[in-house]
Amino acid sequence: MTGEAPEAAQDRPAPTEEEQRWLDEAVNGLRRERPDMSSSVVLTTRQRYGLIVVLVVLIPLALAFRNDTAVVLLAGLNVAYAIVVAYRVFLVTRVLRPSPPESGMRAGMHHITDEEARAVPDEDLPIYTVLLPAYNEPGIMSRLVSGVGAMEYPRDKLDVQLLLEADDVTTVAAAEATGAAAFARVVLVPPAEPRTKPKACNYGLQQARGELTTIYDAEDRPDPLQLRRAVVAFGRVGEDVACLQARLSYHNADQNLLTKWFAIEYETWFGFLLPGLSSVGAPLPLGGTSNHLRTDVLRRLHGWDPFNVTEDADLGMRLARSGYHSEVLDSVTLEEANSDPINWARQRSRWNKGYLVTALVQLRHPVRLARELGAKALVSLILTVLATPVMSLLNPVAWLLSLGWWTGTMPFIASIFPGWLVYLSLLNLFVGNFANVYVDVVALRQLRRPGLLWACLAMPLYWVLMAVGTGKAFVQLITAPSYWEKTAHGLDAA
Repeated sequence: MTGEAPEAAQDRPAPTEEEQRWLDEAVNGLRRERPDMSSSVVLTTRQRYGLIVVLVVLIPLALAFRNDTAVVLLAGLNVAYAIVVAYRVFLVTRVLRPSPPESGMRAGMHHITDEEARAVPDEDLPIYTVLLPAYNEPGIMSRLVSGVGAMEYPRDKLDVQLLLEADDVTTVAAAEATGAAAFARVVLVPPAEPRTKPKACNYGLQQARGELTTIYDAEDRPDPLQLRRAVVAFGRVGEDVACLQARLSYHNADQNLLTKWFAIEYETWFGFLLPGLSSVGAPLPLGGTSNHLRTDVLRRLHGWDPFNVTEDADLGMRLARSGYHSEVLDSVTLEEANSDPINWARQRSRWNKGYLVTALVQLRHPVRLARELGAKALVSLILTVLATPVMSLLNPVAWLLSLGWWTGTMPFIASIFPGWLVYLSLLNLFVGNFANVYVDVVALRQLRRPGLLWACLAMPLYWVLMAVGTGKAFVQLITAPSYWEKTAHGLDAA
């Protein structure tokens, strides 16, 4: 993301004093006011010393008692895996319970009908800020115009900001050519590190005029009534609900097998797991788009962490720690599923790296975290944010160990699998993996996506891809924790 600015960008005027102030708040606001919540430093000094102490103690023990250490480690991982799977099943069962009709909820989500959304008079609607960050994406500016431009919301109540890096001259030119300025303010973000989406959104937040704020990616196709639905839903909840996360899905799910797998994952995550987390009062790892927020709350929290590459998940945790709730809005935004495996791996490594960074930041002060969130929410954070990348990486490792045990070709593997551990591992292998697939099947049936059901049978192959992306995430966690690996868009079929 770092590089020399193009020559054409050198002719642009220097940022004004006010723009410099906005930029300073965008980059430094959170780490200056709440350094304990900022990922500008991933591991604190105390965390580093703690890690060194653990390694100094465990490595000699592991060398001296190799078999015993391996047995304990494998048993712990098997128990952890079983707990994570059981928690996923529990969350799905929570969503499957029928909601009282008078609650306005459906499947754990705020359901606002078209009639209810349109019933609010235009003059009673609040000003709504819509942030549209884009970087090096000249080819999809026309999609942005057609997608966001179709929103059913009075234009004089919309504060739409197209956030572009000032030295990204090709995207700026494309935005001007497609007429984006007809419905959006083109906001040029002064070049500064880190080159991340949350930094750009923070810059736009300094200028936001809306009572409510949301984010859309340039390729998004939001439900045209989504803003109105959010307004009605916010009117039904208390001031402690600071965020409504809309559902995300894909318009090109049928492009190839990879996009089918990706769509299955999204349908389960946004249609069941997030509503399930909301139903138990757990913090929500928000999606990167279509989260609708109270602007004043967002400003009090200093916006998004510009150094975190999953700023959405991090914000969900910080909202919960500040006493606010996030809930799910039954309104769909269609995105583009990655159809290219290499591009998909780049995106997945960024996501899982961000989840790891978020977990490390949030767990800096475990006692304080437990006091702010409560024990149940703390456990939920660990079973979602931390467990998602860790279990993703360990899945194929467990399969290889099982294969080695079955074939009997590696005596060491047999020695670290006593009988009781063999049965526990087999239980996880067959029952646990079946449960993961079955959760996806239930989600697809409930959401009426039968065309994706057959792809569920091949989901274990998708888990192998996820492990590859996660392995890359662990490497980048050490080498480049704040590096934003750009995802290419516009690869969907015509």
